[in-house]
Amino acid sequence: MRRRLGVCYADGTIRIRLFHARTGQPLKYSSLVDTLCHELAHLRHFNHGRHFQALYRRILEHARHAGIYRPGPDERRGCETGSVPGLPDRVGARTPQASRAARASRPGPEQLALF
Repeated sequence: MRRRLGVCYADGTIRIRLFHARTGQPLKYSSLVDTLCHELAHLRHFNHGRHFQALYRRILEHARHAGIYRPGPDERRGCETGSVPGLPDRVGARTPQASRAARASRPGPEQLALF
């Protein structure tokens, strides 16, 4: 997984990259959610056809309505603005107080259920 943010295997395994391959910086929360929604759609349609696209958009819209997916205004073009809750903006930059605050703000498992 060198170029992709995520991959879905035929056995249902989904792998998502957490850090940028070249810089080592954590990927943005909304990029991770978007990638997860994309890979979840691949569980039903193992291609990028119109049925896949329709399901992907439905999953992403559900995540938006549930408050899980909140892209920033520049993220639609790949210029991400928000960071991943619980991960440092730069590797090694997290203080103990910031770590506790980030853990408290992370969505719980019940918030991540899509259906």
